[in-house]
Amino acid sequence: MLLWAELLVLLASIVAGARLGGIGLGPMGGLGLLVFVFLFRLPPGGPPANVLGMVLAVITALSLLQAAGGLDYVIQLAEKVLHRNPARITLIAPLVTYFMIMVSGTQHVIYALLPVIAEVARKAGIRPERPLSISVIASQSGLVASPVSAVTVALVGALTASHVGLPQVLMIIIPASLLGVLTGTASVAFRGKELSDDPEYQKRLADGKLTAPASRPDLAGPQRKQAIGSCLVFAGAILAVVLIGLFPAMRPVYEKVSEGVTETGQVEMGRAIMIVMMAAAALLLVLFRADPEKAVKGSIMKGGLTAIICILGASWMGSSFFEGNQGAIVGAISSIVAKHPWVFAAGLFVLSILLFSQAATIAILAPVAVSLGLPAPVIIGAYPAVNGTFFLPTNGTVLAAVSFDQTGTTRIGKYLLNHSFMLPGLVATATSWLVATLLGRFLLA
Repeated sequence: MLLWAELLVLLASIVAGARLGGIGLGPMGGLGLLVFVFLFRLPPGGPPANVLGMVLAVITALSLLQAAGGLDYVIQLAEKVLHRNPARITLIAPLVTYFMIMVSGTQHVIYALLPVIAEVARKAGIRPERPLSISVIASQSGLVASPVSAVTVALVGALTASHVGLPQVLMIIIPASLLGVLTGTASVAFRGKELSDDPEYQKRLADGKLTAPASRPDLAGPQRKQAIGSCLVFAGAILAVVLIGLFPAMRPVYEKVSEGVTETGQVEMGRAIMIVMMAAAALLLVLFRADPEKAVKGSIMKGGLTAIICILGASWMGSSFFEGNQGAIVGAISSIVAKHPWVFAAGLFVLSILLFSQAATIAILAPVAVSLGLPAPVIIGAYPAVNGTFFLPTNGTVLAAVSFDQTGTTRIGKYLLNHSFMLPGLVATATSWLVATLLGRFLLA
């Protein structure tokens, strides 16, 4: 009976934090943790220090990249690609979005692309709902495929004890998520009426409600050189992280003396990521004059700190709950999950809907899966299911896509769940999960 009361506190804290939005999940997780420790006398557990450190290091480098103009340069390149191929916008827009998010490790860059996608589609006579809806889903897919995103870092941190690391994760997730984007694109390629026949668009056109989006000035001179240089530094850091993961021998071996005994160890992958990213951040400061104040005030740092606070509170609370009830939890669900691995994927999908955060979802459930003894191929195979944030039309990227589509074709829907993003989201997520599961069994057998 006590277990159910504790579970109720856990769920109530998560739901309340999700409803508050922003950093709300972190403090509400802290409140739930207080109840667990001081009222129910559960062990305090602990926050995922390694994951938090990796996320903070990556966010620091990304924020300075933004301050140096690197993200603006990447966005300009993407805009040029979109403008050159207006007739194929439904195919090209999600692919451009996917690779941009995968390389940058953050979804924030999509906000600059959405108005461009909407305008290019409208001028080409293509229903903007098609490229906009799948581009939002592609941004989520790119996030789980990124070697430096908070959610991937959280997964790698949870798998530290296994012999599976970042290279194996990327080897499975990149092709699986990319195939998911392509099938999602196919599901909306001919969706809805053509723009010329859409009554809502014709009405807005007659009422004069359509306006051209504000143009973005091109980077030039020293600013352009600074932006390109900062991009090269960040790309080099990403390459270094991938190579260190592919070739473990690149991680230094060290010796330390403890109580007269010499011990030999190797730098862990998580700490290697932190070191590389903090060094890249330093190079961005020194070589390309990235403004520290501008970095702290930028959208990347704001979003990153929100993720860190949410992970700190929610995962710490989850750690306390699991440690206090480990025997009962393992006994109740281990056999079910072992026989039906899709249950873990369903759990990721549902919790991501509640939390609106892939990173927080992985930080809570991945350690539980490891403790249950789930094989790494099963965990990685289920990983794409964490992209359930599109399900309720309250996600920031979903709302932004709706607002940027001046034609009115991208909609929330009268019944809340019948919105423009449901079909491509379900198709892309299901495809990615199935492919990742198959690849995991084949490649990691």
